Amino acid sequence: MTIPKGKQLRGTTRAETARQAADLYGQGCTIRSVAAQIGRSYGCTRALLLEAGVRLRDRGGRLWKAAV
Repeated sequence: MTIPKGKQLRGTTRAETARQAADLYGQGCTIRSVAAQIGRSYGCTRALLLEAGVRLRDRGGRLWKAAV
């Protein structure tokens, strides 16, 4: 589910988006790629991943998957 940019994510929508972002990141997508797929900024996506309890990969590693 993509929420239009400029709209705040709250409650169950935020939790659902965080789970979706975590799933994509867990499949090997980069944060930037996940952000493009869920229609959020890099910073918002990173915050959602951290809220979801995801351990972020080290920087500068191999790029896994590009955005669709």
